[in-house]
Amino acid sequence: MKGPREEVVYLPCIYRNTGIEKPDYLATVDVDPKSPHYCQVIHRLPMPNLNDELHHSGWNACSSCFGDATKRRNRLILPGLISSRIYVVDVGADMRAPRIHKVVEPVELYQKGNAANPHTSHCLGSGDILISCMGDPSGNGKGISSFILLDGETFEMKGNWENGEKVPLLGYDFWYQPRHNVLMSSEWGAPKALIDGFNPADTEKGHYGGHINVWDWSTHTFIQAIDLGKGSIPLEIRFLHNPDAAEGFVGCALSAAVHRFYKTEVSNESHGKHRGWCLITDILISLDDRFLYFSNWLHGDIRQYDISNTRKPRLVGQVFLGGSITKGGPVTVVEDKELQCQPKPFVIKGKRVRGGPQMLQLSLDGKRLYVTNSLYSGWDKQFYPDLVKEGSVMLQIDVDNEKGGLQVNKNFLVDFGKEPDGPALAHEIRYPGGDCTSDIWM
Repeated sequence: MKGPREEVVYLPCIYRNTGIEKPDYLATVDVDPKSPHYCQVIHRLPMPNLNDELHHSGWNACSSCFGDATKRRNRLILPGLISSRIYVVDVGADMRAPRIHKVVEPVELYQKGNAANPHTSHCLGSGDILISCMGDPSGNGKGISSFILLDGETFEMKGNWENGEKVPLLGYDFWYQPRHNVLMSSEWGAPKALIDGFNPADTEKGHYGGHINVWDWSTHTFIQAIDLGKGSIPLEIRFLHNPDAAEGFVGCALSAAVHRFYKTEVSNESHGKHRGWCLITDILISLDDRFLYFSNWLHGDIRQYDISNTRKPRLVGQVFLGGSITKGGPVTVVEDKELQCQPKPFVIKGKRVRGGPQMLQLSLDGKRLYVTNSLYSGWDKQFYPDLVKEGSVMLQIDVDNEKGGLQVNKNFLVDFGKEPDGPALAHEIRYPGGDCTSDIWM
């Protein structure tokens, strides 16, 4: 938390489903207020292929490798969610101008792991890289969700991480806590069901997830599934950063609940009732484990909770950045104890922001929260077609990290609607030096 202020951030930018036949690219954005290029894209690294759907990223080395002088955080692991291709990006040679170091082709995942649709990557203390996969080469998710290992030096695929025949129904995100011998994973849906959009009927058919899954860290075996409700769609999962802590939180997209999990029980913090969906799509926990943040992509708000007492989260900050419940929109609020009236459309620097807040990243000192508003191109196109036409944005929220409170920085806007090849969909935000969502302590 006492590290230097972020100067640049990396964001995958997507052209799949936008009608623009260009490859996705990794954008480097200048976020240094003292720089003449503040709030500008200063570099674009295009991928060599079309329709990868770059999504989430990770590192070849992080805090799990602390103390190992042979490890350097100089490679960004960038999977293609739809193409099943994994790009290894060199950010060490020039932090401001990344370049491709290696490409792991889909056939390696297919042949060595019967795996496809890679999502979350975390480095391990061993030096290897663990990546969760959502499906098999045919797009099925049921009963085959898996993890693959990449060699941290050569980036060759080593095979599957899990042992035993028993596996969860679906996969998505994960976090591990070695001191408690546990890995926890979440579930989105079967890739072939969600690839081009969301059909509510697929939840009844079991194509979307409703569990968080418990793994034995030392034996790599699946030991328990915790039921959060059919079709609840638990997405991002976060342990507290304290490696002694045996608890964390997971946000469920469709049931609009954040659940706290710990060794013997699961509890939940539910939210207002609406005629329409909330879709909680991202959560993060500050490095000091004091605040939890999450985004409601359809509802349109970001919330800050004080979790000093993890059993009783307390809402201390809220800000609306668009969404579907704005005045004049398609959703009518029936009941929300925390909402006095439906918010106005969100406008910044003369631009009306389409869509709702999605991916979050918090500065190390906890004072700046960055947010983008693209979820996944197939769902963007379905729920917010204007977002696809006009491109996404990155915004900054000023955070009161003492008493709690959120306020939009009206001077910060990165408009991906003005990109050289046309409007792009910017997704996850990653800092070169590591951040709240990439690092796990041993």
